[in-house]
Amino acid sequence: MKVIFLKDVKGVAKKGDIKEAKDGYAKNFLFKQNIAIEATEANLSKLEQQKANEAAKEQKRKDDARALADRLKKVGIKMSKKCGETGKLYGAITSGDIAEALKAEGLEVDKRDIDLHDPIKETGVHTVKVNIYMDIKSEIKVEVHGE
Repeated sequence: MKVIFLKDVKGVAKKGDIKEAKDGYAKNFLFKQNIAIEATEANLSKLEQQKANEAAKEQKRKDDARALADRLKKVGIKMSKKCGETGKLYGAITSGDIAEALKAEGLEVDKRDIDLHDPIKETGVHTVKVNIYMDIKSEIKVEVHGE
């Protein structure tokens, strides 16, 4: 009997896979546990529709992420903080500070997506990488001035 898996089953199948299963296993376990359904024409067409919807949503997310990446490349952030005579800051600029500055510019970026290995502790222009979505990345220029 052919079945469509609704959930991942370790070592057997992933969600959306169509596999051949023994009748007893399918009826007594897979169907009762809502792990799989029978692969009828109606269920197969429903599965194809769900896959098409998920692909469209994924494409929209990628398009939105690319648009955000393009906007981030054009934006430069200027920040000021107290510093000493040598240009060392009293404190540091963190990814949270950069996320707040981007929010003020109208760009929503989570502070965990800002790839700042060490906090910025000196004045000057710094390039900061931003991981937007999966393999879509961008860079922003952070210009730090002393007060």
